[in-house]
Amino acid sequence: MSGDAPRSLEPAKLHAPLARLLRPLVRLLIRSGITFPMLAELLRELYVNVAEHDFALQGKEQTDSRVSLLTGIHRKEVRRLRGAGAPVNTVPATVSQTSRILARWLADPDFTGPDGRPLPLPRTAEPSHPSFERLVASVTRDVRPRAVLDEWVDRKLVVLDDKDRAVLAEAAYVPRGGDDQQLYYLGRNLHDHIAAAVANVEAGSPPFLERAVHYDGLTKELAEQLQQRSRDVAMEALHTLNREAHAASDKAPPGQWRWNFGVYVYSEEVVPPSAAATSTDTRDKGAKP
Repeated sequence: MSGDAPRSLEPAKLHAPLARLLRPLVRLLIRSGITFPMLAELLRELYVNVAEHDFALQGKEQTDSRVSLLTGIHRKEVRRLRGAGAPVNTVPATVSQTSRILARWLADPDFTGPDGRPLPLPRTAEPSHPSFERLVASVTRDVRPRAVLDEWVDRKLVVLDDKDRAVLAEAAYVPRGGDDQQLYYLGRNLHDHIAAAVANVEAGSPPFLERAVHYDGLTKELAEQLQQRSRDVAMEALHTLNREAHAASDKAPPGQWRWNFGVYVYSEEVVPPSAAATSTDTRDKGAKP
């Protein structure tokens, strides 16, 4: 990434994209009972925290007055809210444990077949043979493999076949709606996507790949067909990169950096505001930022 200072944009230019960005989040907040005053208090805390830690001048103390100037929040409120510390990126233990075990099952040659797919795993086996017990023990010895298997069967991450082997289910790739794992990835993935897009807007030359292919004016059937095809292509890309990252990280020394590769697919019905506003062919296509 370039060492140039980030570019600033005119506030008015951000209004429209910001409203579109926040709209689905506001729907989630209203549906979840988070009112505007609750959100306003959270934003007030975040404004103060970001100004305090991300906009400090080198070699100078960050004062209440400067934080107030940057944020537009009164100094008394700034004084009350300062000192919380910079946000820490922590992964809940259960999320970390589950994702690490799944990643190894999907990537490690000891637990995948010649086609790269995760093998059905017996509960136990000889030390040199793949088993669910060996898989869990290769990641953590803090929990019993039987406890992990019981939990995963209950969560439908795995099913037991007629030979009593653990078979990874499609549900393992998609956290259940509203559970702790899904909510963690809601924050993590949206943060990283937005952070990449913001970095590209601020930089002279975009440092991150952040692109989408979009077609408008489609039939419902074609949109569903493209959605399924894009899911297949995306999962193939995710599996390939998971295998490569797993192999590379196993050989590399520990470091301070993290990497995230994400894919999203979305489709919806777009109802034009009036028939007059609809042309004969409204399709818009292309790979664009």
